[in-house]
Amino acid sequence: MAEPEFTATGVRIGRRLRSLTRAGQVRISGGRLELLTSYGSEIDSAPVQAVRASKPWFAAQDRALADLNGNRYQLTLSDRDPAPGEPGPPAAQRFIEAVRRAAGRGG
Repeated sequence: MAEPEFTATGVRIGRRLRSLTRAGQVRISGGRLELLTSYGSEIDSAPVQAVRASKPWFAAQDRALADLNGNRYQLTLSDRDPAPGEPGPPAAQRFIEAVRRAAGRGG
């Protein structure tokens, strides 16, 4: 199995006002984006070309939106282990860039 292009754990995944998991996982691998529960069960998945990832203008830096299969998911990604001295880009921004790269839309 190929190495995932992007993986984030401990992700809060919600839909509208409902929280689906507080410790989920987001993974981009093999051209697919997968949203998983903390137990590894699939919440939703789609080819990255069909996914729209964005950053809400009103939200904190650790939040992103992902539109999959007609559903909008709110993702709260946190930087668990920042590099010493430099934290780098926020996890939400890395997620958005990873979706764009995997879909071939630049990034």
